[in-house]
Amino acid sequence: MAAVTTISVSIETEEMLRRAGEEGESYDAIIRRLLCEVHWKSLNERWNTILEKDEFIPLDAL
Repeated sequence: MAAVTTISVSIETEEMLRRAGEEGESYDAIIRRLLCEVHWKSLNERWNTILEKDEFIPLDAL
């Protein structure tokens, strides 16, 4: 079993987590899922910026 810690959040944040979760989903699972979504969104924005600003050479042109 993984080590566990306790974090303090406001009542409002706890309620937001509860609403973001699905029935039976732990706070740990909700937080992990949300962090993954943030990570992928950040990567997507980075890729889009690269595609918009950088020039790419097609592989078959190399």
